[in-house]
Amino acid sequence: MIFAKVIGTVVSTQKDPKLTGKKLLLCKETDHSGKPLDTYHVAVDAVQAGEGDFVLLTYGSAARMTDLTKDAPIDAVIMAVIDEVTIEQEISVTPEQVRPKGME
Repeated sequence: MIFAKVIGTVVSTQKDPKLTGKKLLLCKETDHSGKPLDTYHVAVDAVQAGEGDFVLLTYGSAARMTDLTKDAPIDAVIMAVIDEVTIEQEISVTPEQVRPKGME
């Protein structure tokens, strides 16, 4: 699951029949605080999200596991509108913790 912001809509009049009636939204990935990242996704909206909403989406085979997207040719789905993200504790990691000496 990833954080994203809905930045627009995608309209398609000619599409796979299994996409008929599904709202497609253009989403830009963000970090947990909403800061934009570089990746974009076109996602099916399963939760009535709208432009400007901070959302949780998933992509790949997990995107086809909702009731709305099952057995459809979908690669990304919005499955939640985020109300709040709370981080209880900050984590700091040193380069040595990530890659211990001798493991280079």
